[in-house]
Amino acid sequence: MKGVIFDLDGVIVSTDDYHYHAWKRMADDEGISFGRESNKYLRGVSRMESLEVVLRHGDKSYTPEEKRELAERKNRYYRESLNDLTPDEILPGVYPLLDSLRERNIKIAIGSSSKNTPVILEKIGLDKSFDAVADGNDISRSKPDPEVFLIAARKLGIKPAECVVVEDAEAGIDAALAAGMVAVGVGDASNYRKADYRISGLDHFPLDELTK
Repeated sequence: MKGVIFDLDGVIVSTDDYHYHAWKRMADDEGISFGRESNKYLRGVSRMESLEVVLRHGDKSYTPEEKRELAERKNRYYRESLNDLTPDEILPGVYPLLDSLRERNIKIAIGSSSKNTPVILEKIGLDKSFDAVADGNDISRSKPDPEVFLIAARKLGIKPAECVVVEDAEAGIDAALAAGMVAVGVGDASNYRKADYRISGLDHFPLDELTK
């Protein structure tokens, strides 16, 4: 292992509620019934794909231009809510793991489908903590396509086979495996059988085993 690539939402920072309330606000605008049970299907997928999931709960047809406007409206709601984001939202185990990886000269990167990654990292004070960032601004295909992780590896200057990915979504685990990387499932992906390692939190990251 020469590099570790972290998903952002649900791995480094908890922004699930911010996303949920933004999607729900947009859905409420349109008279669409959208709740937390449906929200789980949005994890790890792109904004436009998420929109399609939300719109399936309604009975109205939208033009491509109207869909783009809805997606932008949701993102506007989400970005407004990020004003309240602080380092307190960083998940347990992040700081110690990043420190341990640096001590072992292992490169670290973010691999996220979110186009808001730079804003989030700045809000939580980790904008200068990673050697590379690959996000929704770099990709044309979202997870489970491996594109974002392959870009992250390229930015780190290491081979995909030398990378470990930490993900909380099944789509992210599938993307990591498709990239030829070791996949560590945490959070919602901690029970996903395809993951090479399944951990309850970053404080259980198999560092010693992966650096033998």
